[in-house]
Amino acid sequence: MTTVNAARLHARIASLARFGALPGGGVTRPCWSPPYEEARAWLLAEIRAAGLSAWVDPAGNVLGGLGASSFSAAAPAVLTGSHIDTVPEGGILDGALGVLAGLECLHAIREASATPRRPLVVAAWSDEEGRYGSLFGSRAFCGRLDVAAIPTMAAADGERLVDAMARAGFDAARAPAAAAPAGAVHAYVELHIEQGPRLDEAGVPIAAVDSIVGVRRSRLIFRGQADHAGTTPMDRRRDAFLAAADYALRARELVVERGGGRSVTNIGVVYVHPGVSNIVPGRAELVHEMRSPDDDTLEHLARACEALARDIGDKRGIGVEIQRTSATTPVACSPRVQAAVVAACTQLGLPCTTLYSAAGHDAQNLALITDAGMVFIPSHGGKSHRVDEISDPEAIERGANVLLGTLLTLAAE
Repeated sequence: MTTVNAARLHARIASLARFGALPGGGVTRPCWSPPYEEARAWLLAEIRAAGLSAWVDPAGNVLGGLGASSFSAAAPAVLTGSHIDTVPEGGILDGALGVLAGLECLHAIREASATPRRPLVVAAWSDEEGRYGSLFGSRAFCGRLDVAAIPTMAAADGERLVDAMARAGFDAARAPAAAAPAGAVHAYVELHIEQGPRLDEAGVPIAAVDSIVGVRRSRLIFRGQADHAGTTPMDRRRDAFLAAADYALRARELVVERGGGRSVTNIGVVYVHPGVSNIVPGRAELVHEMRSPDDDTLEHLARACEALARDIGDKRGIGVEIQRTSATTPVACSPRVQAAVVAACTQLGLPCTTLYSAAGHDAQNLALITDAGMVFIPSHGGKSHRVDEISDPEAIERGANVLLGTLLTLAAE
């Protein structure tokens, strides 16, 4: 029975963590940044050292193939992978585990001189974390990019995607050319840490994911009147920040009350202008995110929150501008891929449960063009998107071997 080389996998995880490493642990490695480009070069070298074909597509996706050096409908590939970009002050496993475990699986299969019926490919999708555009690389691969929006896509700090890609040697206008030919992917499976507490608290080692939440992000701009903070009477102020703060609190209550118990919300970006203590804020900007496994619920919440923002603006004499910046649709994972995951767990003697993913993943784009699924391993303490994110080494090895068994089953079909 073929198994992964756990020592080699852990060594690669440690090596990748060097790029963008932070002094207190964790990593900051946004897509297209210098640390990211160094990590991309390292990954390409590791793919080639494993005896696999290596290439990069026009969207910046890094790909490694066993029995393939491109995608073709004549020989549909079984695809795995995740991403190597990170959130600011993130952990070393989010995304990286799926890429490096996928690489290890293909490496182990090649070393065992196995001859799968179908080609196998591992992918590191670009900008999964959405600094410039959520799930950018897998959107491009799946033909889901909004081409007209590419020139205006930008990070929260204003840096444009076209400039970031150009700095890294890519032409953003060519990203849509990364789209795979129809029928070129037989199936997709992604290994990931759960990023939440459910598996860890239940003491279950593996989950087959049955669905992935959708995400809505909007930028809300509240425009009031900048005035002297000492001389302007309180009843005459048009304070944009107070309107934004009122919205933040009431939007949270709305999502909790109307979200069906499985919807969540977050406001993680706040800008206040002019941003000094002695001027009443004349402008405030929020980036509001909502997630739910039900698309109708998401749309209902989005419309309700937009109405809330306008109502607050009217009552406070504040202008409100709402920009829907991104939207991903909840998707169901393939029963066929879920069955392959369960079969791999059975062969390894591992208990397995079924969960929905409360985080967005590239798999939800792949699910629009092929049978797609995911494998979760426990996150210790449910921690993720923070520097102390970790999973036990044994959990990583188990997950990689489940991924290996799943890939071999799908490649034999």
